[in-house]
Amino acid sequence: MDFTIFILLLPLLSFLLIGVVDLDITKTGKVWSHKAAGLIGTISLALVTILSYTTAYQYFFATERLADGTFPTIVPFNFTWLPLGSLHFDLGVLLDPISVMMLVVISTVSLMVHIYSFGYMHGERGFQRYYAYLSLFTMSMLGLVLATNIFQMYLFWELVGVSSYLLIGFYYTSPAAIAASKKAFIVTRFADMFFLVGILVFGYFAHSFNFSFTGTVQLGAHAAPFLNVAVDPTVAAGAFIIPAALVLMFIGGAGKSAMFPLHIWLPDAMEGPTPVSALIHAATMVVAGVFQIARMFPMWMEYAPSALSIVVWVGAITAFYAASVACAQSDIKRVLAFSTISQIAFMMVALGASLPAHSGEGVLDNHAQLGYMAGMFHLFTHAMFKACLFLGAGAIIHAVHSNEMSAMGGLRKYMPITHVTFLICCLAIAGVPGLSGFFSKDEIITACFHYSPVLGWWMTMVAAMTAFYMFRLYYGIFWGKDNEAYAEHRPHEAPWAMTLPLIVLSIVTVVGGWIPFGHFVSAEGTAYDIHLDTQIAITSSVIALLSIGLATYIYIGKTQPVADKLEATFPRLHRWAYKRFYLDEVYQFVTHRIIFRYISRPIAWFDRHIIDGFFDFLAWGTHRLSLCIRGLQNGSVQSYALVFALGAFLVFLIMIL
Repeated sequence: MDFTIFILLLPLLSFLLIGVVDLDITKTGKVWSHKAAGLIGTISLALVTILSYTTAYQYFFATERLADGTFPTIVPFNFTWLPLGSLHFDLGVLLDPISVMMLVVISTVSLMVHIYSFGYMHGERGFQRYYAYLSLFTMSMLGLVLATNIFQMYLFWELVGVSSYLLIGFYYTSPAAIAASKKAFIVTRFADMFFLVGILVFGYFAHSFNFSFTGTVQLGAHAAPFLNVAVDPTVAAGAFIIPAALVLMFIGGAGKSAMFPLHIWLPDAMEGPTPVSALIHAATMVVAGVFQIARMFPMWMEYAPSALSIVVWVGAITAFYAASVACAQSDIKRVLAFSTISQIAFMMVALGASLPAHSGEGVLDNHAQLGYMAGMFHLFTHAMFKACLFLGAGAIIHAVHSNEMSAMGGLRKYMPITHVTFLICCLAIAGVPGLSGFFSKDEIITACFHYSPVLGWWMTMVAAMTAFYMFRLYYGIFWGKDNEAYAEHRPHEAPWAMTLPLIVLSIVTVVGGWIPFGHFVSAEGTAYDIHLDTQIAITSSVIALLSIGLATYIYIGKTQPVADKLEATFPRLHRWAYKRFYLDEVYQFVTHRIIFRYISRPIAWFDRHIIDGFFDFLAWGTHRLSLCIRGLQNGSVQSYALVFALGAFLVFLIMIL
């Protein structure tokens, strides 16, 4: 699979060609026309998608399983970039079930976004820059999932953060977009600091930055030696160092995946173009934290299985919090943003709910660690229907020129394709049987019940809230009475460049759940047949349908008297949920009123007046001294002789006394 290196090189070359090369080939004063820049980026991603699907086919179907029934770990490329004694920083390409699965997810969604952007971004200033940023981001994300070691993952991890900063702040003339991009960058950098510390701690004590694998690693012709992690027994017996390193890495993943309380950047990131939201905040960047835990999963199981409880309860709290806030939002992109936070939390809970192996033969067990497979399955299905929902929201915003549900209503008559695809994805995320979201979410809830009945019912409640707020969103957009603004500006279906990705992603949503996902990705690596728990499946389906029914009863009409009455009855609760429980204000108070006022300002005063003042005094003193003694350098030999004589006399006096 030597061709896999081109999966990274093609989007990199696209970025360099569109964003860096300065050739006026169009003879118009522009480097590239809009169409040329879009075609270069889209064709590049189309080739990457073909290579990704070819890789997936060859890996899952043309590559023989090993004797133990697992897929091999293939390293076509790996070279030492920076040797540091026993430690060395490597760069390469690694193929295993989860990295190949992520290749399919990233390339598919990115290609759909590239095609969609032809219609959505048509006529926008900075079209060339936009496609250059998309290529850079895609390359960064692909490099992250193909990394052969933790340090390479961190390099591309930070590059993902930089490219997301550029995309969120694409409308750089808008103060809101500037603030959102800075907020996303600062919050994720704060979390990434913990990730880096965890990497350094792990590397110091494990004497390696490599991942731990249970199967055989097959090296390609261009790959340097690739060793599994072998933690010293004394370090492992310490029962703190490796778990601490893994927890620190998880904090970095929690920031990137917008887990509570590091979630505050994601809703504001909706200031970026809607296709960016579909790519970054639905399918790729926000699942980086989930992928990180999945990549390090064997080490979690071997060295820190009890520490996974932190992942469980952070995810559980985040899922409920985000679902509560989503129930009160009026901006459709913010509803989808908080929905994304809640669904990413489902994946985190699933990974954390994986139990230690039943037997002592190995650390991995497909049945006990059902949550691992369920979390990865939900990552796959969620990427497709959430990207479709974001792109559908973009088509709606494109039609009505507003993000607010108050400017919408009755759009099913004007936008039939968007309506059908949006409805399919709403049904999928609600967990309606037969669609992809049902299968993956049901497995997560089953894993939660195996972990703890309390956790199982908690996540079932969150799933019910998901169905409710998604159909609140659906009815607010497509049902009810037509907005008065339609008389002046009649909404219409989006162009085919925008509707085609919706159709493709909705088809994947319909059929994706029937994929035997456990045959490709599982904790132990062997084929695992998904067996639905009948009781849990029926219970969750009934609860989902009841939630949809409740949302239908409240929001389907041209007026919503029940909703208005509830808001009037509980105005404070609604206000708190709408304002995200004032967590942004809490952060502002803590940072500005406490940290800045009582820590940063005193330090700045000390630096400005004491440190700078001391060095300013040294400079002033040196200058004044030079003014005083410069008269000694007058060019008179007699004066020099006199000074010399006086100096010699003083030395003589000192010696005799």
